[in-house]
Amino acid sequence: MLPAEDVGVPASVGSAIPDLALNRTIPLILAVALFMENMDSTVIATSLPAIAKDIGTSPVALKLALTAYLVSLAIFIPISSWMADKYGAKRVFRTAIAVFALGSIACAAAGSLGGFVAARFVQGMGGAMMTPVARLVLVRSTPKRELVSAMAWLTIPALIGPMIGPPVGGFITTYFTWHWIFLINVPIGMLGIWLAGRFLPDIPAEGAGPIDFPGFFLSAIAASGVVFGLSVVSLPALPPSVGIAAVIAGLVSGYFYVRHARTRTNPLLNLKLFANPVFRTAIIGGSIFRIGIGAVPFLLPLLFQLGFGLSPFQSGMLTFASAIGAFAMKFLAPTTLRLGGFRNILIASGLLSACLIAVNALFTAQTPPWLIIAILVVAGFVRSLFFTSTNALTFADIEPAEVSQATAIGAVAQQVSIALGVAVGGSVLEMAAYFSGHAIGADSFTVAFLAIALISALSVVPLLKLAPTAGNAVSGHRLADPEEPRQPV
Repeated sequence: MLPAEDVGVPASVGSAIPDLALNRTIPLILAVALFMENMDSTVIATSLPAIAKDIGTSPVALKLALTAYLVSLAIFIPISSWMADKYGAKRVFRTAIAVFALGSIACAAAGSLGGFVAARFVQGMGGAMMTPVARLVLVRSTPKRELVSAMAWLTIPALIGPMIGPPVGGFITTYFTWHWIFLINVPIGMLGIWLAGRFLPDIPAEGAGPIDFPGFFLSAIAASGVVFGLSVVSLPALPPSVGIAAVIAGLVSGYFYVRHARTRTNPLLNLKLFANPVFRTAIIGGSIFRIGIGAVPFLLPLLFQLGFGLSPFQSGMLTFASAIGAFAMKFLAPTTLRLGGFRNILIASGLLSACLIAVNALFTAQTPPWLIIAILVVAGFVRSLFFTSTNALTFADIEPAEVSQATAIGAVAQQVSIALGVAVGGSVLEMAAYFSGHAIGADSFTVAFLAIALISALSVVPLLKLAPTAGNAVSGHRLADPEEPRQPV
């Protein structure tokens, strides 16, 4: 067994972690639950017309259900770290899967817009706990030298889910009924609960203190206000003025939360972690990158369907190519980071990803499908390498007692940046069409892809200040002193 300090958990926990943590079982179990969540969040988009017709509403109004899910995530993710510390990460993770499955049943049984929106909110409560708590379990049960490989496996569902969601949703809705989009989560959830109970290590609760209710209230308004506002602006089921007002309310609450956290001994989200330069760089660089990348799953299907006239299924089969590259990455990420180190790999993958996004602007209806697929495979590989690297770097220099806080902050940053990415992509697309005087067409997508490519490239700026040796204990990269031994990956 490795010493507890190498595992990244307190000594009292390290002795309880089985050798199973050294193989792929733990990240694969966690990845199954995250795959269910990530696919569910995108599969619904293809089925909106069928669901709207069945429950007697319009597809535009039903987009409120998408927003309700995102708002629920934004509200409850900040409290996930406290829940895990209070009741134990394994117990919270299994409960979160159960809540998500119950929300899925409620979605399938919904017969009205209000009922469907409420059911999606319940699903979001489960999803808010699944993602950050899964990452918390992984970090606390994995040796640092194995963290990159484990994160690679955990990153896969976040990339594959959104890619296969549209074709799967179209297939189920076409050949079965939309209800099975949600009911299929029940057996998957039951399997996940059993596997988690059977194989995940029992990480004891950390003895969290009383919950920071003022901080929870302020953080909930801040995160949900920004996410809700950006969602309304980018997917206008409500007047844009409502979205703008929500964003303003979120920013104001965020300002007051920062003031509150500075005076609180144990705030809900401890912003003092940003004093750690490695953690700060990983969060800021990753967030900027996700703003650009977050728009790609939104823009590509629209380009293929509106610009090229492809069916939703054909579009989904093309975008699925990115998942192939993402899957291939998991085999090479540890070796790549060991050879290049976090700083070099992040800068290279960030710039290359931005260039590949810009290449999307050159796609036309005459572009050979094999060429589009080849470019998307490479893009998926490079993008997944960046995600895996930033996710691992987030915890590279974090003390064991700070892991839960780092997990929650990272999850909040991801949700806000992805929502901002979709809003930016949609807004640029609309503005390009407005100034051209024509409906959304190929030229509009060219402008949008170039804009988000530039944003993704800007993620490299904070990474330039990262120390060359940052995260070496995790990556196994050769240290500055050539005589100092490095850990194998």
